Amino acid sequence: MNIILLFNTIKYLKIKQIRYRVYYIIRSKYRGVIGFSYQINKSTNGIALKISKSISPISSYEDSNFTFLNKEKIFFNKIDWNFHEYGKLWLYNLNYFDYLQQESLRKEEGLKLIYDFIDNSDNIKDGMMPFPISLRGVNWIKFLIKYNIIDKKINDSLYTQYYILLNNLEYHILGNHLLENGFSLLFGAYYFDDAILHEKAKEILFAELEEQILSDGAHFELSPMYHQIMLFRILDCINLLQNNLKEEDTEFLQFLQQKASMMLSWLNNITFQDGSIPLLNDSTNRIAPTSKELFEYASRLNITYEKMMFDESGYRKFKNTKYECIVDVGNIGPDYIPGHAHADTFNFVLYVDNHPFIVDTGISTYETNERRILERSTSSHNTVEIDGVNQSEVWGGFRVARRAKIVSLKENDNLVEAMHDGYKRRGVLHTRKFVSLENIFKIEDKVESNKEHKCVNYLHFYPGLEPNIKNNEILINNIIIKIKNYDNIQIENYLYAKEFNLLIEAKRVKIMFMKNLKMEIII
Repeated sequence: MNIILLFNTIKYLKIKQIRYRVYYIIRSKYRGVIGFSYQINKSTNGIALKISKSISPISSYEDSNFTFLNKEKIFFNKIDWNFHEYGKLWLYNLNYFDYLQQESLRKEEGLKLIYDFIDNSDNIKDGMMPFPISLRGVNWIKFLIKYNIIDKKINDSLYTQYYILLNNLEYHILGNHLLENGFSLLFGAYYFDDAILHEKAKEILFAELEEQILSDGAHFELSPMYHQIMLFRILDCINLLQNNLKEEDTEFLQFLQQKASMMLSWLNNITFQDGSIPLLNDSTNRIAPTSKELFEYASRLNITYEKMMFDESGYRKFKNTKYECIVDVGNIGPDYIPGHAHADTFNFVLYVDNHPFIVDTGISTYETNERRILERSTSSHNTVEIDGVNQSEVWGGFRVARRAKIVSLKENDNLVEAMHDGYKRRGVLHTRKFVSLENIFKIEDKVESNKEHKCVNYLHFYPGLEPNIKNNEILINNIIIKIKNYDNIQIENYLYAKEFNLLIEAKRVKIMFMKNLKMEIII
């Protein structure tokens, strides 16, 4: 079974991913891990650049106290840049150096942290991987520019890191990882006036942004949180180019501005009226800049956008004076990099009177554990699970084997109806229809099969909401959910992942049925 699962995962990869993965494995055996000791022979004086105001991160550092992902660590005597106790993502955040951009961080304290990293660099492991190098490079450069610092020790280290990155680009992963490599190389290219870094940065960004930004402006991994992060990076690059433009980058700047404009349109569509985003796929709060911060940053850079409709991303939005609802009638994401996807086809999120009502459960961890598997499962989303099996075979921390595909889609102004084949291995096709009326939101499920199956529809309510069951109705405050053709209805507890490592008890409703289920949410 594990071999089949692995085969059904690997078969979707691009040849490039497999080729680079094999190449990096073989190279490491013969040459060792290419680490910080890699040396280059070139003067590493940085040049004076200008950058206008960007976005400051949430404070995460003060007086040797680092706080990431709601976990705090004080290094009393010596910073452990390889600290693994809180997991790899926490360790990566330690090595990203986002905290250099805090408004409250003093220049002297920032320099002290950078020097400490450099002095211990020969023993740093995960922090010298290409992804943290990419984020750290941008953060160091923005810090150096802010305080007009010219420091040979820092520049030598930073330049070396950029050539480590150049020799370890994440072609074996692609997606947002390779984009982060490209964004950072552009900063390095401008800071060091380096033609090699410059050429590679433009090569990556032209190709990857053309592929990764869909026709409706979505980042193709279909996570609103990662969309915000990628848009932030593009805006930073636009900021860099607008203030320090090389003549040969005029067309490139226009390209970045056009992609940013498209992404702003999609962000406007996915953002609820209260400014929040739905926690779809790998999304949670207090990681990416908020939509408000991004729109304000774009405005400072004179980036505008024209409103486009949802399309290729597979998301649709119904909105009136009473409610907003985002539904997912698309595929789970790019076949070759679905690591941030969930088994959530036909999921939906509903806000009533600008308040969250039916929500996605969010994510609380990237560790490969039971909680991660649960949060990616079909049962953690507002959709139908059949025979206790996930629609798409999510496994490990970031893997997907067989996955649900949309096989039909019909829509008009107030209706969306789609069918997916995620359960075809069980001889089942699932069709869901969403109908939006002024005070009623309707959902109809149809399960087509020659056999009987155990079908369960889940509704996850925002923390603090207390559903009550009365006959065929679910009552919450002044909202009534009428259910037809059900076998049983149960109220259960679940854990809502508001942020990483922050779980809140909430209620969900579990509706069992056989073939057809109808729900009317009367608002």
